[in-house]
Amino acid sequence: MSDLTRILSQIESGDPQAAEQLLPLVYDELRKLAAAKLSQEKPGQTLQATALVHEAYLRLVNPDETGQWDNRGHFFAAAAEAMRRILVERARRKQRERHGGGWQSQPLDEHEPMIVAPVDDLDLLALNEALDRLDMASPRRASLCKRRYFVGLALPKVAQLLGISQSTAEADWTYAKAWLKREMEKS
Repeated sequence: MSDLTRILSQIESGDPQAAEQLLPLVYDELRKLAAAKLSQEKPGQTLQATALVHEAYLRLVNPDETGQWDNRGHFFAAAAEAMRRILVERARRKQRERHGGGWQSQPLDEHEPMIVAPVDDLDLLALNEALDRLDMASPRRASLCKRRYFVGLALPKVAQLLGISQSTAEADWTYAKAWLKREMEKS
């Protein structure tokens, strides 16, 4: 049993010290994954990779909401889902009028910088809704997409985590991209 699996088991058992041991083991990998995901976001994103990792981690080790993780892959799938939910919540919040939803930037004058326009998060929201529909139609393909898009894992790694062949992962990825594109264009 690996250290990570042992610590995850201790967290499930309610050991408060285990959460402190978990963070150093997974932090670097979660930080890299979050940075990769945020690099794909539109310009103007104010969320930093460190903040995304910390918020996702807090959700993962919250004693009231801690799930059961079978192994390392399951934990990182839960981390991907937590990061996705955080980004979707931020996108929804930014769309609200009181958070600048729908506002347009206006130049102050030639010597002043322009106000940076709020990020248009409609694509992220449409993606989230399409992923939810894909999850109902094909949970494996939805899981593959979440790990590719929100965690930034390479296709061979996702195939390994899902326990499927590389060719199946490639076929699922090709299908899911086309399916999501079609669904997002409907919205």
